[in-house]
Amino acid sequence: MKSNRTHPQQRLFDDRSLGSPDKVNRVCRTADNATGFMCDDRVTCIPPSDLCNGVVTCPKGADEDTHLCSDLPNNLPGGLVFRCGNPQFWVFTDKKCNNFNDCGDCSDEIGPYAGCAPCGVYWWPCIPVDFQYCSCIPRCLCRDGRQHCYDWSDEYTCPKSLTC
Repeated sequence: MKSNRTHPQQRLFDDRSLGSPDKVNRVCRTADNATGFMCDDRVTCIPPSDLCNGVVTCPKGADEDTHLCSDLPNNLPGGLVFRCGNPQFWVFTDKKCNNFNDCGDCSDEIGPYAGCAPCGVYWWPCIPVDFQYCSCIPRCLCRDGRQHCYDWSDEYTCPKSLTC
């Protein structure tokens, strides 16, 4: 299990504050070196998608603060939000580049603003037929007798991998 703790020297600082001027900076680096939300204890750094989800994750509940959660994403530090190709939609930054179509238009996975690395070792690059994926499919879907890529490379070229 990954720890939600961050090293004090790994904190990022953002000039933007939340709510009242006395609020402290909230952008930090998580244990896996991703951008996160700094809890009130100034030690715990949680993934952005743990914010305002109805589950208290921070020791003092800062991640479910009424002011913070009342006007999403406007009350969040900009570093925790990714605006989709359609500016009316957004996702938390930890949902960007995860090989899933969280924006609905794949702008969180492909294109100049997403800045995603190529498919990882457990993914097969192709143009998927399933709208859930954008430019890669899980390798465990390869050679399962169903078309997942427009060019059928998942059935004829991709080596079978681990089970899903």
